[in-house]
Amino acid sequence: MTTARLPLFPLNSVLFPGLVLPLNIFEERYRAMMRDLLKTGTDASGPSGSGDEAGDEPRRFAVVAIRDGREVAPTAPGLPDQTAQPEKGPAAGFGADPIQAFHRVGCVADAATIRERSDGSFEVLATGTTRIRILSVDASGPYLTAEFEEIPEEPGEEAGALAEGVLRAFRSYQKRLAGARERSLAGTADLPDEPSVVSYLVAAAAVLDVPAKQRLLQAPDTATRLREELQLLRAETAVIRHLPSLPAVDLTRAPTSPN
Repeated sequence: MTTARLPLFPLNSVLFPGLVLPLNIFEERYRAMMRDLLKTGTDASGPSGSGDEAGDEPRRFAVVAIRDGREVAPTAPGLPDQTAQPEKGPAAGFGADPIQAFHRVGCVADAATIRERSDGSFEVLATGTTRIRILSVDASGPYLTAEFEEIPEEPGEEAGALAEGVLRAFRSYQKRLAGARERSLAGTADLPDEPSVVSYLVAAAAVLDVPAKQRLLQAPDTATRLREELQLLRAETAVIRHLPSLPAVDLTRAPTSPN
Protein backbone atom coordinates (compact mmCIF):
# COMPACT_ATOMS: atom_id res chain seq x y z
CA MET A 1 0.00 0.00 0.00
CA THR A 2 1.47 3.34 -1.08
CA THR A 3 0.67 6.25 1.19
CA ALA A 4 1.40 9.97 1.13
CA ARG A 5 0.82 13.00 3.36
CA LEU A 6 -0.83 16.33 2.58
CA PRO A 7 -2.22 19.34 4.46
CA LEU A 8 -5.80 18.60 5.55
CA PHE A 9 -8.68 21.03 5.02
CA PRO A 10 -11.93 19.86 6.68
CA LEU A 11 -15.18 21.26 5.26
CA ASN A 12 -18.90 21.05 6.00
CA SER A 13 -19.36 19.87 2.41
CA VAL A 14 -18.12 17.13 0.07
CA LEU A 15 -15.63 17.75 -2.74
CA PHE A 16 -15.75 15.50 -5.83
CA PRO A 17 -13.05 14.93 -8.47
CA GLY A 18 -13.34 17.43 -11.30
CA LEU A 19 -15.35 19.97 -9.30
CA VAL A 20 -14.19 23.52 -8.53
CA LEU A 21 -13.79 24.61 -4.91
CA PRO A 22 -13.58 28.34 -4.06
CA LEU A 23 -12.33 29.11 -0.55
CA ASN A 24 -12.14 32.24 1.59
CA ILE A 25 -9.33 31.71 4.10
CA PHE A 26 -9.17 33.78 7.27
CA GLU A 27 -8.29 31.40 10.17
CA GLU A 28 -4.61 31.39 11.08
CA ARG A 29 -4.20 27.61 10.77
CA TYR A 30 -5.42 27.72 7.16
CA ARG A 31 -3.49 30.92 6.42
CA ALA A 32 -0.35 29.02 7.48
CA MET A 33 -1.35 26.19 5.17
CA MET A 34 -1.72 28.55 2.22
CA ARG A 35 1.57 30.29 2.98
CA ASP A 36 3.31 26.91 2.86
CA LEU A 37 1.52 25.95 -0.35
CA LEU A 38 2.71 29.21 -1.90
CA LYS A 39 6.27 28.05 -1.35
CA THR A 40 5.62 25.33 -3.92
CA GLY A 41 6.84 26.65 -7.26
CA THR A 42 7.95 29.94 -5.69
CA ASP A 43 10.06 30.81 -8.74
CA ALA A 44 6.83 31.28 -10.69
CA SER A 45 5.16 33.49 -8.10
CA GLY A 46 4.84 37.21 -8.61
CA PRO A 47 6.74 39.77 -6.54
CA SER A 48 3.77 40.15 -4.20
CA GLY A 49 3.72 36.44 -3.45
CA SER A 50 0.24 36.05 -4.89
CA GLY A 51 1.09 32.68 -6.36
CA ASP A 52 -1.25 33.02 -9.32
CA GLU A 53 1.12 31.07 -11.53
CA ALA A 54 1.88 27.60 -10.27
CA GLY A 55 5.18 25.85 -10.88
CA ASP A 56 5.58 22.30 -12.15
CA GLU A 57 4.65 20.86 -8.77
CA PRO A 58 0.93 21.20 -7.98
CA ARG A 59 -0.20 22.91 -4.80
CA ARG A 60 -2.22 20.08 -3.32
CA PHE A 61 -4.14 19.60 -0.09
CA ALA A 62 -6.66 17.03 1.10
CA VAL A 63 -10.32 17.94 1.61
CA VAL A 64 -12.50 15.86 3.89
CA ALA A 65 -16.11 16.32 5.03
CA ILE A 66 -16.68 16.93 8.72
CA ARG A 67 -18.70 14.26 10.50
CA ASP A 68 -18.71 15.88 13.94
CA GLY A 69 -17.12 19.24 14.62
CA ARG A 70 -16.82 22.80 13.36
CA GLU A 71 -15.29 24.01 10.12
CA VAL A 72 -14.57 27.36 11.78
CA ALA A 73 -13.20 27.36 15.31
CA PRO A 74 -15.71 28.67 17.88
CA THR A 75 -15.45 32.43 18.54
CA ALA A 76 -13.02 32.89 15.67
CA PRO A 77 -12.79 36.42 14.24
CA GLY A 78 -15.89 37.23 12.22
CA LEU A 79 -18.24 35.14 14.35
CA PRO A 80 -20.93 36.74 16.54
CA ASP A 81 -19.26 36.49 19.95
CA GLN A 82 -16.36 38.94 19.79
CA THR A 83 -15.74 38.89 23.56
CA ALA A 84 -14.97 35.19 24.05
CA GLN A 85 -11.46 33.82 23.77
CA PRO A 86 -11.12 32.06 20.41
CA GLU A 87 -10.28 28.38 20.37
CA LYS A 88 -6.84 27.99 18.79
CA GLY A 89 -4.64 25.30 17.34
CA PRO A 90 -4.69 23.05 14.27
CA ALA A 91 -7.43 20.79 15.71
CA ALA A 92 -9.67 23.55 17.10
CA GLY A 93 -13.31 22.51 16.86
CA PHE A 94 -12.51 18.85 16.15
CA GLY A 95 -11.88 17.37 19.60
CA ALA A 96 -8.93 15.56 21.14
CA ASP A 97 -8.76 12.92 18.38
CA PRO A 98 -9.57 14.89 15.21
CA ILE A 99 -9.68 11.92 12.82
CA GLN A 100 -12.85 10.80 14.59
CA ALA A 101 -14.53 14.05 13.54
CA PHE A 102 -14.03 13.41 9.81
CA HIS A 103 -15.36 11.08 7.16
CA ARG A 104 -12.48 8.86 6.12
CA VAL A 105 -12.97 9.19 2.34
CA GLY A 106 -12.11 12.59 0.88
CA CYS A 107 -10.63 14.21 -2.20
CA VAL A 108 -7.33 15.81 -3.16
CA ALA A 109 -7.65 19.45 -4.21
CA ASP A 110 -5.22 21.17 -6.58
CA ALA A 111 -5.02 24.92 -5.89
CA ALA A 112 -4.73 26.66 -9.25
CA THR A 113 -4.98 30.11 -7.66
CA ILE A 114 -3.92 31.33 -4.21
CA ARG A 115 -4.21 35.09 -3.74
CA GLU A 116 -3.20 36.78 -0.51
CA ARG A 117 -5.18 39.87 0.43
CA SER A 118 -3.78 42.92 2.17
CA ASP A 119 -5.25 41.79 5.52
CA GLY A 120 -3.44 38.44 5.35
CA SER A 121 -6.47 36.39 4.36
CA PHE A 122 -6.51 34.34 1.17
CA GLU A 123 -8.74 33.78 -1.82
CA VAL A 124 -8.26 30.27 -3.18
CA LEU A 125 -9.61 28.46 -6.22
CA ALA A 126 -8.96 24.71 -6.28
CA THR A 127 -10.20 21.69 -8.22
CA GLY A 128 -10.89 18.19 -6.91
CA THR A 129 -8.65 15.57 -8.49
CA THR A 130 -8.46 12.14 -6.81
CA ARG A 131 -10.42 10.27 -4.16
CA ILE A 132 -8.43 9.33 -1.06
CA ARG A 133 -8.87 7.37 2.16
CA ILE A 134 -7.57 9.09 5.29
CA LEU A 135 -5.41 6.74 7.40
CA SER A 136 -4.17 9.09 10.13
CA VAL A 137 -4.25 12.75 11.12
CA ASP A 138 -1.33 14.68 12.61
CA ALA A 139 -2.06 17.78 14.73
CA SER A 140 1.53 18.53 15.78
CA GLY A 141 2.12 21.35 13.28
CA PRO A 142 0.46 24.70 12.60
CA TYR A 143 -2.32 22.93 10.68
CA LEU A 144 -3.64 19.40 10.32
CA THR A 145 -1.96 16.98 7.94
CA ALA A 146 -3.25 13.60 6.84
CA GLU A 147 -1.62 10.36 5.77
CA PHE A 148 -3.73 8.84 3.01
CA GLU A 149 -3.94 6.32 0.21
CA GLU A 150 -5.50 6.98 -3.18
CA ILE A 151 -8.71 5.17 -4.11
CA PRO A 152 -8.80 3.98 -7.73
CA GLU A 153 -11.99 4.64 -9.70
CA GLU A 154 -13.27 1.30 -10.96
CA PRO A 155 -15.98 1.42 -13.67
CA GLY A 156 -18.13 -1.48 -12.45
CA GLU A 157 -20.68 -3.27 -14.61
CA GLU A 158 -22.88 -1.45 -17.14
CA ALA A 159 -21.51 1.97 -16.20
CA GLY A 160 -22.09 3.33 -19.71
CA ALA A 161 -25.76 2.38 -19.85
CA LEU A 162 -26.29 3.63 -16.31
CA ALA A 163 -24.68 6.98 -17.18
CA GLU A 164 -27.18 7.46 -20.02
CA GLY A 165 -30.06 6.76 -17.65
CA VAL A 166 -28.67 9.12 -15.01
CA LEU A 167 -28.29 11.92 -17.55
CA ARG A 168 -31.92 11.54 -18.63
CA ALA A 169 -33.07 11.51 -15.01
CA PHE A 170 -30.84 14.49 -14.20
CA ARG A 171 -32.29 16.58 -17.03
CA SER A 172 -35.79 15.77 -15.81
CA TYR A 173 -34.75 16.65 -12.27
CA GLN A 174 -33.29 19.98 -13.41
CA LYS A 175 -36.44 20.88 -15.33
CA ARG A 176 -38.64 20.07 -12.36
CA LEU A 177 -36.43 22.01 -9.97
CA ALA A 178 -36.17 24.99 -12.32
CA GLY A 179 -39.95 25.01 -12.66
CA ALA A 180 -40.41 24.83 -8.90
CA ARG A 181 -38.10 27.82 -8.52
CA GLU A 182 -39.69 29.64 -11.47
CA ARG A 183 -36.36 30.14 -13.16
CA SER A 184 -34.34 28.45 -15.87
CA LEU A 185 -30.99 26.71 -15.52
CA ALA A 186 -28.21 27.44 -17.98
CA GLY A 187 -25.75 24.92 -19.34
CA THR A 188 -27.97 21.85 -19.11
CA ALA A 189 -27.39 20.87 -22.75
CA ASP A 190 -23.61 20.43 -22.50
CA LEU A 191 -23.37 17.54 -20.10
CA PRO A 192 -20.51 15.00 -20.29
CA ASP A 193 -20.97 11.38 -21.31
CA GLU A 194 -17.97 9.70 -19.62
CA PRO A 195 -19.54 7.59 -16.83
CA SER A 196 -17.24 8.58 -13.95
CA VAL A 197 -17.44 12.28 -14.88
CA VAL A 198 -21.24 12.03 -15.10
CA SER A 199 -21.37 10.35 -11.69
CA TYR A 200 -19.32 13.07 -9.99
CA LEU A 201 -21.06 15.98 -11.72
CA VAL A 202 -24.50 14.73 -10.75
CA ALA A 203 -23.38 13.97 -7.20
CA ALA A 204 -22.09 17.52 -6.81
CA ALA A 205 -24.99 19.26 -8.57
CA ALA A 206 -27.95 17.49 -7.00
CA VAL A 207 -29.48 19.15 -3.94
CA LEU A 208 -28.56 16.52 -1.36
CA ASP A 209 -27.35 16.63 2.24
CA VAL A 210 -23.76 15.89 3.21
CA PRO A 211 -24.35 12.25 4.27
CA ALA A 212 -25.95 11.45 0.90
CA LYS A 213 -23.12 13.14 -1.00
CA GLN A 214 -20.55 11.36 1.15
CA ARG A 215 -22.12 7.99 0.31
CA LEU A 216 -21.83 8.84 -3.37
CA LEU A 217 -18.19 9.90 -3.00
CA GLN A 218 -17.19 6.65 -1.32
CA ALA A 219 -19.14 4.33 -3.63
CA PRO A 220 -16.96 1.30 -4.51
CA ASP A 221 -17.21 1.93 -8.27
CA THR A 222 -18.77 4.22 -10.86
CA ALA A 223 -21.66 1.89 -11.64
CA THR A 224 -22.68 1.67 -7.98
CA ARG A 225 -22.59 5.46 -7.69
CA LEU A 226 -24.71 5.85 -10.84
CA ARG A 227 -27.28 3.32 -9.62
CA GLU A 228 -27.72 5.19 -6.35
CA GLU A 229 -27.94 8.51 -8.20
CA LEU A 230 -30.65 7.14 -10.46
CA GLN A 231 -32.71 6.17 -7.42
CA LEU A 232 -32.07 9.50 -5.71
CA LEU A 233 -32.93 11.56 -8.79
CA ARG A 234 -36.16 9.71 -9.39
CA ALA A 235 -37.16 10.09 -5.75
CA GLU A 236 -36.23 13.79 -5.63
CA THR A 237 -38.04 14.51 -8.91
CA ALA A 238 -41.19 12.87 -7.54
CA VAL A 239 -40.94 15.00 -4.38
CA ILE A 240 -40.43 18.21 -6.37
CA ARG A 241 -43.50 17.40 -8.47
CA HIS A 242 -45.58 17.74 -5.29
CA LEU A 243 -43.64 20.64 -3.77
CA PRO A 244 -43.72 23.53 -6.26
CA SER A 245 -41.99 25.99 -3.94
CA LEU A 246 -38.39 25.20 -2.98
CA PRO A 247 -35.50 27.25 -1.60
CA ALA A 248 -33.29 28.77 -4.28
CA VAL A 249 -30.20 26.58 -4.49
CA ASP A 250 -27.84 26.92 -7.44
CA LEU A 251 -27.30 23.42 -8.79
CA THR A 252 -23.95 24.03 -10.39
CA ARG A 253 -22.44 26.32 -7.77
CA ALA A 254 -19.64 24.75 -5.78
CA PRO A 255 -19.79 25.31 -2.01
CA THR A 256 -17.73 28.20 -0.67
CA SER A 257 -16.13 27.76 2.72
CA PRO A 258 -16.76 30.69 5.07
CA ASN A 259 -13.28 30.11 6.49
